[in-house]
Amino acid sequence: MTDTPARLLSLLSLLQTPREWPGSELAGRLGVSPRTIRRDIDRLRALGYPVEATMGAVGGYRLVAGTAMPPLLLDDEEAVAIAVGLRAGAGHAIEGVDEASVRALAKLEQVLPARLRHRVSTLQAATVPLTRGDGATIDPRTLTVLAGAVTGTERLRFGYRSGDGTETKRQVEPYRLVSTGRRWYLVAYDLGRSDWRTFRVDRVGEPFATGARFAPRELPTGGDAAEYLSRSMSGMKPRLELDVVFRAPAAFVTARLPRHLGAPEETGPDSCRLRGTVHDSLEWLALRLALVDCEFTVHAPAGLTDYLSELGQRLTRAATRWERSPERSPEQSPEQSQARSQEQGQARSPAQSPEHDPGQR
Repeated sequence: MTDTPARLLSLLSLLQTPREWPGSELAGRLGVSPRTIRRDIDRLRALGYPVEATMGAVGGYRLVAGTAMPPLLLDDEEAVAIAVGLRAGAGHAIEGVDEASVRALAKLEQVLPARLRHRVSTLQAATVPLTRGDGATIDPRTLTVLAGAVTGTERLRFGYRSGDGTETKRQVEPYRLVSTGRRWYLVAYDLGRSDWRTFRVDRVGEPFATGARFAPRELPTGGDAAEYLSRSMSGMKPRLELDVVFRAPAAFVTARLPRHLGAPEETGPDSCRLRGTVHDSLEWLALRLALVDCEFTVHAPAGLTDYLSELGQRLTRAATRWERSPERSPEQSPEQSQARSQEQGQARSPAQSPEHDPGQR
């Protein structure tokens, strides 16, 4: 192989296999002399690839971990596997991984050959992930288009569906993508409304980078997109003054409350008090307090006290309806009712069973 760049790429591809390569074997694979292999190894080292050599009669080379991540060469199967994994990581937000997945996926899909891009899309369309939580799933292609426009400072066009279902067309100057752990948001300057806006990415449809460049504007928060999103979301929720007393140690309560609600103050060995300003709905607060799994008393806000009373009555009625269900007598427990139903099913004769009904053919 006389083409030096092509030979270096082939040599690098071999060295990326996790094993030690004797110089003679590398020379045989590439059709060159061992001396040429030594020179090529020096070239790779000069480019930043940490190639380690072992002493001995034959000698060997292997690629080891260095201080920086060098470019990698991937075969078709490896590229498809990585792209599928990145799409999964990008489409379902995982704290600390989701944003990096989007950046890496955007870089990979930019150079991915058409034949491999088709294989990735086919595999993605044929699989359905089982996810937990109420975070909406997102088409990774939408994320990569948005990420590319943010990086390239290109104006975007897309369709947007608001919370009430209203469909609109938007043209924006994208600033940043922000992940909250369950959802993705795009922070952008809306040209049609001449103001900054936040968009839920799962409601964005058919994004298109127009190719028109723009000079990035300064955010009202001084460039912190996460802070801007936080303020924007807080402005859409009611502001409540929370005051709750728990009949449990502060450490117990703290471990079961979301961090943004704050930490309760210890008022005794088995009690604590939580006070602060929150921007959450009454329904959400009621459920979160109930999930702490201890006795508590709400002093504020008054609306939360009323909602908890209504919720308690509703749950009590639901339990009462179950207790009075005609399918079980008062003296039967749910386990006894289930056991009796199973016994009745086992006692049914074949002639009475629908599978053995002579009238069905």
